[in-house]
Amino acid sequence: MYVEEKKLKKFLISFNLISKEDFNKAQKKSEEKNEKLENILIGEKFIEIEDLFHLKAYILGIPFIDLEKEKIPVDTLKIIPEPIARKHDIVAYRKKGKKLEVAMLNPKDLQTIEFIKKKAGLKVFPRLTTPESIRSVLMQYEESLETEFGKMIKKKIGDFKEIKTIEEKSAKKKAKGELVKAAEELPIIRIVDTLLKHSILQNASDIHIEPGEKEIVIRYRIDGILHDAMILPLRVYLGIVARIKVLASLKLDEHRLPQDGRFKIQTEDYKISFRVSVLPTFLGEKIVMRLLPETSKAMTLEDLGFTGDTLEKIHFNIKKPNGLILVTGPTGCGKTTTLYSIMDILNTPEVNISTVEDPVEYTMPRINQTQ
Repeated sequence: MYVEEKKLKKFLISFNLISKEDFNKAQKKSEEKNEKLENILIGEKFIEIEDLFHLKAYILGIPFIDLEKEKIPVDTLKIIPEPIARKHDIVAYRKKGKKLEVAMLNPKDLQTIEFIKKKAGLKVFPRLTTPESIRSVLMQYEESLETEFGKMIKKKIGDFKEIKTIEEKSAKKKAKGELVKAAEELPIIRIVDTLLKHSILQNASDIHIEPGEKEIVIRYRIDGILHDAMILPLRVYLGIVARIKVLASLKLDEHRLPQDGRFKIQTEDYKISFRVSVLPTFLGEKIVMRLLPETSKAMTLEDLGFTGDTLEKIHFNIKKPNGLILVTGPTGCGKTTTLYSIMDILNTPEVNISTVEDPVEYTMPRINQTQ
């Protein structure tokens, strides 16, 4: 977090953390190397990183917290999704009732604090910490997922018999039987269930399951960006593919043509529809699953971030009797959500609405939706 050099110099010298001569040397090196003064002070050992951050916290009037040796409860850690934590250098470390304490490198990042406040429904109290603290806590995200998957794989994978690919046409019926059996294996069911559950908790919009030569890469799309979530052993690949095909009512013995299907998961907390796409690749079938929360209400245009002139232009144009509105952008940017929000505005008793969609992602009352 930025503190004016003049102010930093004054406090460092007055607290006897550095001599005036050493500070001037660091300042000169900072200008010569075109590098931040803080980096020079720490890198050249003019001052210890903890002392510098303690001082910055004092200057800014914000508590300092060191989390390098702290083990954060998983439920608290996951209040802030990992991609948000990594992007904004912010982690949740303590929750008491409606109070959430977060450690960050920039406690004045009010936009991120407000986002977490709304997302978690908690009162957020920012604390200053060091980059090392942030890194050590970010490692715990990987540990929590590794533990969830790793323990399951180590304990259960021994029970799972590897399926070998069978190319001969005469063995097709036998291969299908093995795939059905694999899809019903308890370890495979648990792996797929954990994979789906974890993606929901991470607020992922897509799951990518990609076969490699020696392993399977699992990636989640969160806030429009793909992130590696887990590497799984290749021996479970055919079982996972078979399990997902069974869930989505797809053909188990079809490996050369693309397939599309869907299935739902419903609990007391959520109702999610998964749209499944299977694409044959050189190394095997790649699976992409789009997560579609069915319990979520249509968001208003204001909720989506439209304000001022832009909002007025949208409302003005959707009320016209004819015309065309283009909504474009990359995967996960909110095209579908925006269009459904506009349809929700136009969906009144005196209006007839018909859609042509590929595919129909959300069903809306009083609207004629066509695949």
